[in-house]
Amino acid sequence: MTYLFETDEHQALRRQAARFAATEIAPHAHAWEEAGEFPRQLYRRAAEAGLLGLGYPHQLGGGGGDLTHVLVAAEEMVTAGHSVGTVAGLGSHGIALPPILQLGTREQKERFVPPVLRGERIAALAVTEPGCGSDVASLTTRAVRDGDSYVVTGSKTFITSGCRADLLTVAVRTGGPGHGGISLLVIEGGTPGLHVSRRLDKTGWWASDTAELSFDGCRVPAANLLGGEGMGFAALMMNFVTERILLAGQCVAIATLAHREAVAYAQQRQAFGRPLCGFQVIRHKLADMASRLAAARALVGEVAVRHIRGEQPVALAAMAKNTATDMCSFVCDQAVQIHGGYGYMRQCLVERLFRDARLYPIGGGTREIMNEIIAKLEGY
Repeated sequence: MTYLFETDEHQALRRQAARFAATEIAPHAHAWEEAGEFPRQLYRRAAEAGLLGLGYPHQLGGGGGDLTHVLVAAEEMVTAGHSVGTVAGLGSHGIALPPILQLGTREQKERFVPPVLRGERIAALAVTEPGCGSDVASLTTRAVRDGDSYVVTGSKTFITSGCRADLLTVAVRTGGPGHGGISLLVIEGGTPGLHVSRRLDKTGWWASDTAELSFDGCRVPAANLLGGEGMGFAALMMNFVTERILLAGQCVAIATLAHREAVAYAQQRQAFGRPLCGFQVIRHKLADMASRLAAARALVGEVAVRHIRGEQPVALAAMAKNTATDMCSFVCDQAVQIHGGYGYMRQCLVERLFRDARLYPIGGGTREIMNEIIAKLEGY
């Protein structure tokens, strides 16, 4: 099943992404998940395959295209690569670079973006803090101007690719309380005072490293400020819309793979003298999974198209994220159930997908925050 917006170009991209993932990711997926990381060289290979720069302008080394191209490529990377964590780590620049494109000067864009799109540097976004999750306006990491630098003090947590990021887009407080005091700084890996406090162990996404970071008097050039002081919050809110659409798309991809695995297992697994799909209860499970998946795909496709048309579908993106996360959790749960005892084993792909799916009602804004956004914008 594909998105309604897809053209021949999207289909060609699907084949390209599938070939890369089947060759470069799938043979190593289980080992990388168990190891908790994948080789840095994979970034270069993805760049050479034309996948890392999708959605970014050609003049900065990108491959062009828009959000719809990113969605279909990411789906094939998951379904053919069999490692959500690897694809999540490869794509961490997808939330780190957009604020640079939105607020950055020409010099900043040319300095920071091309090396990432070439796979030479790893980029990550650092917003969440130990003391405030979805409440971005309450962040406390402080950046104080001192001559030609900002001195940054504070901490961040749950940072995807944070352990080995060469480039961090960091939300800091340069002004007073609330959203008006938030700015964005680009902090490069190896800057004195920047430390990986600890590597975080997660329920899923094992191949994607996740870090808690600390900034201990970290001195950052003022030239790394994106836009002006106080412009960070609005940029982050715009970034969240895209992130939520992409997360919803990842849910569609995970569920597609889980459903595919469940169908294959039900067709070949014998019980009481016939395959599992010979039982009505199993067929109906598969039908429910397929129906919910199709509905979520349609909603994600609609919000993606509205977004690239220039709309700001904030409420619809929140709806898509909640719908897709609920669907993904259901489909992965049912896939485990159909696999029975095998579905509970670490060697079974659907066991890993079940764990991976649990992040999505939390990451990128919790399910509860999404409902608040929907209620507010719908005037409830």
